[in-house]
Amino acid sequence: MVRAVKVDARTDVLIIGGGVAGLYAALRARALGLHVTLACKGALTGGSTYWAQGGVAAPLGPWDEAAHARDTLAAGRGLCEPRVVDVFVREAQAHVDAVRALGVPFAEDLAREGGHGLARVRHAFGDGTGRAVSEVLAARAHAAGVEVLEGAFARALLLGASGRVVGAEFLVGGGVRAVQAGGVLLATGGFGRVYPVTTAPPEGTGDGVALAARAGAQVRDVEFVQFHPTVVVSGGEGLLVTEAARGAGGVLRNAFGERFMLAYDAAGELAPRDVVARAIARERARTGDVTLDVSHLGEAAVRARFPGVHARLLREGLDVSRVPVPVQPAVHYTMGGVRTDVRAFTGVPGLFAAGEVASSGLHGANRLASNSLSEGLVFGARAVAAMAGDVTFEVPARRTDAPGLGAEGAARVRALVAAHAGLERSGEALRGALAALPAVEGEAGDRAAAEGGNLLEVARFLLRGALAREESRGAHVRLEFPAADGVARHVVQGTARVWAEPVEGLASAVE
Repeated sequence: MVRAVKVDARTDVLIIGGGVAGLYAALRARALGLHVTLACKGALTGGSTYWAQGGVAAPLGPWDEAAHARDTLAAGRGLCEPRVVDVFVREAQAHVDAVRALGVPFAEDLAREGGHGLARVRHAFGDGTGRAVSEVLAARAHAAGVEVLEGAFARALLLGASGRVVGAEFLVGGGVRAVQAGGVLLATGGFGRVYPVTTAPPEGTGDGVALAARAGAQVRDVEFVQFHPTVVVSGGEGLLVTEAARGAGGVLRNAFGERFMLAYDAAGELAPRDVVARAIARERARTGDVTLDVSHLGEAAVRARFPGVHARLLREGLDVSRVPVPVQPAVHYTMGGVRTDVRAFTGVPGLFAAGEVASSGLHGANRLASNSLSEGLVFGARAVAAMAGDVTFEVPARRTDAPGLGAEGAARVRALVAAHAGLERSGEALRGALAALPAVEGEAGDRAAAEGGNLLEVARFLLRGALAREESRGAHVRLEFPAADGVARHVVQGTARVWAEPVEGLASAVE
């Protein structure tokens, strides 16, 4: 739909999303003297960052950069962009030090998590690292003069006559508010809520991916969905038990009481997440419930190291410090998203993306544990550095479409994706799911309908990407193609109009 746009406000930099990438980018932009408006669909201290349990991974020093890069590349199963990984390991530590200086109370001891060869994960508040990062950066953003719009749902992006992204339209307070901007950064998080059972927060409905695609950006690798191995499912919700529980010595046992991970991988419980998740799924199918046991660490140690997990599971009647708890894989993190380069540029003038919404090239086919918060820092900062040199105001000429889908349709989408694009997929099932997806129900008039429309669009990308990837690699498994095909390739969907810095070796497969 095309229509004239009335502007209600103007800002140099508009950031959509209040997680680590958005908040850190806002602070960096304010330090450059730019006016910043940050909009988030819920509370500022909400979303995935707030609930992150594990920690922040960064090299221990220059001597550890090559090793951290190797661990990241190994987890990514041949699909990481080596140049992006190199940038990340060279810059991550400086940004972690910067947020420590802002007041994030990282503990002195470091944790080792799955896929890491060394203990290089910083944590705060035990298993409350995300909460510490979120609260400190949010307070700093307010103090720095960042204009914050809470409860503002981005329904559409504003486009100039040239096709440049020049702002966004929000549903807020029962009305519509259009904000013009010299540059827009998407930091909206992932799309875990396209599945019915997930550890993703309610905000994780793929809004940024859908917004960017409608503006002409490419999305890639959306088929790579990370199932966290150790989730307690209660009342249809996934309650995460942090990776650090296994890093601290937690043991997985099947229904026969057998420790089984060493039969699947020499690293045992510290194998990469895709390996552990599939092993748990197979043991559940073979024997029944799988449990995670940290009780041998002692009650005092469990309460001190994992206070959030301990308290949350106690509310479900489970004392993880005393008894093994039943766990299973559940959707946790989405590696694919809006394709970006090392500057977080999407290929569409005026539009950048950082954090889980982006396919930066860091994670490849499977994210290395605790690289996500540090990715938000590195590429949030890089986005601002690029945006600062190109603050360009253009009159909004139109906005992108805003298709809607009701609650029944959204539930249908989730059920189809869960049934046919889980830990293991098949071509027949994927084709059937694509054919059964509901149609949009007109323009979104409220947040729920807009989220439904976004879920539908992301589900289509996911199913098409999974169908196009005729191999098993990392977080994606095709039953009829059990091996990797030997040629690392990206599945790219959409056509970005401009690429100032192409990614080398990128192959496209579009349904």
